[in-house]
Amino acid sequence: MKCALMVAEKPSLAASLAFILSNGRCTSKKAPNKSCSVHEWIGEFRTETVMFKMTSVCGHVMTLDFIGKYNNWDKVDPVELFSCPTEKKEAAPKLAIPYFLAKQGAYCDYLILWLDCDKEGENICFEVIHAIQKVKKLSPNDIWRAKFSAITNKDIKNAFANLIKPNENEAKSVDARQELDLRIGCAFTRFQTKFFQGKYGDLDVSLISYGPCQTPTLGFCVQRHDEIQTFKPDPYWVLQLTIKSPEGQDIPLTWSRIRSFDKEVANMFLNYVKEYTYATVVSVQSTEKTKPRPIALNTIELMRVASSGLGMGPHHAMQIAERLYTQGYISYPRTETTSYPENFDLVGVLLKQRYDPEWGEQVQQILERGINEPRKGVDVGDHPPITPMKYATRNELDGDAWRLYDYITRHVIATVARDCKYLSTVIKFKVGMEIFTATGRTLLDPGYTSILTWQSFGTNDTLPKISFGEKVDIQEAKLVELYTQPPDYLTEAELISLMEKHGIGTDASIPVHINNICMRNYVTIAPGRKLVPTSLGIVLVHGYQKIDPELVLPTMRSAVEEQLNLIAQGRADFHAVLQHTVEIFRQKFHYFVESIEAMDQLFEVSFSPLSASGKAHSRCGKCRRYMKYIQTKPSRMHCAHCNETYNLPQNGNIRIYKELKCPLDDFELLSWSTGARGKSYTFCPYCYNNPPFRDMKKGMSGCNLCTHPTCPHGLNSNGISSCLECDTGILVLDPSAAPKWKVGCNRCDVIIHLFENAHKITVDSDVCDCGAQLLNVEYKQDKSKLPDEATETSGCIFCTPAFRALVEKHRAVASKPVATHGRGHAKGRSRGKPRPPKDKMAQLAAYFV
Repeated sequence: MKCALMVAEKPSLAASLAFILSNGRCTSKKAPNKSCSVHEWIGEFRTETVMFKMTSVCGHVMTLDFIGKYNNWDKVDPVELFSCPTEKKEAAPKLAIPYFLAKQGAYCDYLILWLDCDKEGENICFEVIHAIQKVKKLSPNDIWRAKFSAITNKDIKNAFANLIKPNENEAKSVDARQELDLRIGCAFTRFQTKFFQGKYGDLDVSLISYGPCQTPTLGFCVQRHDEIQTFKPDPYWVLQLTIKSPEGQDIPLTWSRIRSFDKEVANMFLNYVKEYTYATVVSVQSTEKTKPRPIALNTIELMRVASSGLGMGPHHAMQIAERLYTQGYISYPRTETTSYPENFDLVGVLLKQRYDPEWGEQVQQILERGINEPRKGVDVGDHPPITPMKYATRNELDGDAWRLYDYITRHVIATVARDCKYLSTVIKFKVGMEIFTATGRTLLDPGYTSILTWQSFGTNDTLPKISFGEKVDIQEAKLVELYTQPPDYLTEAELISLMEKHGIGTDASIPVHINNICMRNYVTIAPGRKLVPTSLGIVLVHGYQKIDPELVLPTMRSAVEEQLNLIAQGRADFHAVLQHTVEIFRQKFHYFVESIEAMDQLFEVSFSPLSASGKAHSRCGKCRRYMKYIQTKPSRMHCAHCNETYNLPQNGNIRIYKELKCPLDDFELLSWSTGARGKSYTFCPYCYNNPPFRDMKKGMSGCNLCTHPTCPHGLNSNGISSCLECDTGILVLDPSAAPKWKVGCNRCDVIIHLFENAHKITVDSDVCDCGAQLLNVEYKQDKSKLPDEATETSGCIFCTPAFRALVEKHRAVASKPVATHGRGHAKGRSRGKPRPPKDKMAQLAAYFV
């Protein structure tokens, strides 16, 4: 029997698709990577019976990166990144998705791709094809693509019946965007990060990033900030007149001249009006007007309303929308189309909502009267507008998910409801020669506003009945002084509109770019979801404007997006677009580097130099003067006398370790820890930045990895045995942890807490039968926890019975997992640290449990 392998973009989506396509008859099993599942059933495909296997990836299978040596910030000139080789790497190495796909595809006869139906999904299609083609050469006639917009029985089976070919041009446009963003973003980011972090100490960011889309996005926010800062308010005066209607209602009138910027002129009009005690009605006009129902919902509008109306950031809103989509509640949420296809089953959508307690009554009325033809929007040919595909209740969905589903459903119902109709009444009054007006609205038919209730009229919009020629008493006439107001900071909704208008990003990437400028500390979110630039964000944009305004203007990225769209349409050559764009930015980068002093002048005004930052901490091994400890991200040590800066381990506490010195360079040793129960080790700040031995790596060079043969702080003096769990680590005693003594793996996050409150612990030269070094333990007389209150003993932490109650193993509470690489000990060293024998391992596991 032939096999047809199907691949979806997410495990949850694969499960839903398999259930629909198999009519609920599939069997499921977890894949070895424990993230993906494989669903199997027997069915018909292309007139033959086949075994279907449905599985998934977890987003992108591969990611683009520079080859290994070009990822070293210290050894590579950023300008090389514009031309250096790149390679595709596994996006999630721990999941081993390419290996999993190859294993599943090794015996398949057909490949059917169910990736998300956008350009990114098309790109993942070819990542899947490439992984499978390595083990099984499939003919193009055996590779198919399913196009679908909703996880419903009808849509999925219709897609399966109308399979198409994957679009390589769209996939190439994504490859081009990835490569451009990688080369341009990394080159600028590396250069400006190293330049400014090497000069200023109060930059509380670990990365000063540049992005071809991210930076113009920030530019919009700073442009509005500049408009606010440079705004000069001007006083003006408004003549306000209040009349009393025949029913005794006070009605404020609007002056036809609107306002006057000359106070004397305004006073002249006020004195003129005060000569009269009444106003005469010279015109009453009533016009029936329509407030049109909304057009169908696309991604941009969804993000705008989520931010302005629901208080959700666009990135968060799209995450929820994607989850609702994979659960089958809504159609595909990434679409630019605002027009329903001619054959779209709107009646079917409404029928699912007709019994809802909140909007069911309005739906019933629409169905009884017949749905109104939706307004014509734009059809870009990607996906139908966002639509609810399955009925849900408040109990089914959590807070934000329900609020988003509620809005989407109401919006779709509103698109087929009646327009809102109202009577607009404008009454003109004459006081002498001056004209004033009053405007009111009377609701005739609420139409769609009974669904989108926040768009309904207020109850106080109606004017009382006043007839032509009628004279009404003037209640009050006064002059009010006001000032012109600056614009407010951009809201997320306004920023989304600007990005859409200028072609910055796509409906999929817009929320990511906005989220990035927030995460990079370039803007902060103020009440009302307003985006207020930080000092760093402002200085960066002003610096780009001084050097090369095109680096921050939207025009460059908009032009690039047009070229990428031409690639997707097959009208532009992938390599030609890539080469041309990279060359333009290479030249801009050269000019940026040459002109960086112009940006640096702005940084000098806003930030403090390293020499003026931080507080005195430990001594420099070169000049013996105190270095400054700079705690802002990234934390560093800076010697003002030597003008040297030393990176430190991040995300932990740094303290001086007993004023002891490194025997290699005379720098004072420091201790890094994530807390009393967490990971910790001692290190020399110079060795950490300049590894003294070949088998040590920069940024991973604590004393627990140092292979100095005699240093009392290093691995050879404090190592105990190979780690019980990882294949590359050594368990090393951390003397700096006293009196809460601990042994930690120098590669992974295994920790053994032992002999709390012991006075002294040292590693013995003798070796236990299990291969581990023995420990010498000393307690003070009144604090001993050893048998018979002994104050001193030695033994193996794995084998000595007396140590059982005094040893506790667990994993470190670390902010980030510790990377595991090759062993940190030298071959043939005098003190071996072997792993305990295999027959001991089971005992040890039970021992620590």
